[in-house]
Amino acid sequence: MSQSERQRVKEKEPTYTALLESIEHRLRHGQLRVGDRLPGERSLAEEYGISRASVREALRILSAVGLIRSGVGSGPKAGAVVVSEPSDALGWALRMHIATRTLPVADIVSTRVLLEGEAAAHAADVAHQPEHAASLATARRYLEEMDHADISDDRFHFCDTRFHYEISTLSGNIVMDTVIDSLHLATVGYVQEAVPYLDDWEATKRELQDQHRAIYAAVIAGDAERAQRTVAEHIRWFYALSEIGAAHYEYHQKVRDTQV
Repeated sequence: MSQSERQRVKEKEPTYTALLESIEHRLRHGQLRVGDRLPGERSLAEEYGISRASVREALRILSAVGLIRSGVGSGPKAGAVVVSEPSDALGWALRMHIATRTLPVADIVSTRVLLEGEAAAHAADVAHQPEHAASLATARRYLEEMDHADISDDRFHFCDTRFHYEISTLSGNIVMDTVIDSLHLATVGYVQEAVPYLDDWEATKRELQDQHRAIYAAVIAGDAERAQRTVAEHIRWFYALSEIGAAHYEYHQKVRDTQV
């Protein structure tokens, strides 16, 4: 691409792009770190020669991708703070594209099987190492909480997700952890819609807990092959069950729509 072509492309870019690129550069080179506070809108607009509306658009994008959290009010604690929450951002992006039917839930589930199976196998390989005791203890606490008779459905789903996450963190691969967490977040709406239409949710929870205990036991025993297999079977089993619930949900939605 010639210099003139590059310039024409640059001219077509949104005006807030320069601000985004500058923040990326500062993050890469350590000039801006997690916990730092960005200057106010007026200062950023003056520094980059763009409108405050363009600054606000850039900040909205940074918030959407999990890089800043905007404060409210005025004073030294107001304004946007640099954070790093990639799982939330990826999870919401995947969730929206699932809603548009662009990303099939079946493909999300297949990806979970591949990644979580690999993570569980590695977790089993390193479970005996002292530095992983805290993650295993946390996973066990979530496992035990899911046994409580009075646990709400929302809390059960939360503990379920965190149990899987704590197991996956033993892989030591932050990118894998982030993607696995985002895949859980992406399908939470699908699962929550399907659950009320399952024949016996209480029996389903008991079966899920049996499977969770089997996963935990395989990891603790250091049996990588069994850990990988039990995770894969667990994910596929619940997806198949959720499909039944989702089908019932869609049927009832159609019935309601015809009655309006």
